[in-house]
Amino acid sequence: MSPRRRDAEGTAAARAERRAELLATAAEVFAEQGYSATTVRKVADAAGILGGSLYYHFDSKESMADEILSTFLDEMWAAYDRVLTAGLGARETLEALVVESFRSIDRHRPAVVIYQNESKHLATSERFHYLLESRRRFEEMWLALLDRGIEEGEFRPDLDRSLVYRFIRDTVWVAATWYHAGGRLSAEEIAKQYLAMVLEGIQAG
Repeated sequence: MSPRRRDAEGTAAARAERRAELLATAAEVFAEQGYSATTVRKVADAAGILGGSLYYHFDSKESMADEILSTFLDEMWAAYDRVLTAGLGARETLEALVVESFRSIDRHRPAVVIYQNESKHLATSERFHYLLESRRRFEEMWLALLDRGIEEGEFRPDLDRSLVYRFIRDTVWVAATWYHAGGRLSAEEIAKQYLAMVLEGIQAG
């Protein structure tokens, strides 16, 4: 490899690393202060750079939010799809999906908070219509799984599945508001505790 090419690759890697750092900072600021209340200047201040320097990496705060949310959702759905195609029973699938949800919170906690708090507002923009699609797909996935669990005799048929879905969704994802990596329990350990509480309420028999 020529010195020029090696230098170019090193520069590209450094820029990619700096871009990732700036996105992480932006995600924290969006999650803490709210998307609408956050300006590019606030993100730049939190990153310790001038506002103009931030535009070297991103053309707008919309592009930052777009990358933060799409990265989180792409990784989450890739993990969910691996679970859904693994040939597991309904209960095992539910357990694995909850574990993957907590892993997503562990890796993308600020993005989860942004998604919860801002997606309705952001989805009014064509650029963020995929947020609505993700919400629709998420609900359909869980309702289908609950139906399958009832058919397989794993889940109680007397509970309203829409309420069960909302209970699981809200119980799991609200954890993003208090979860911090490196706490007393790992993401997987918290998932197991949640599952122990949830399944005692919905399993058959």
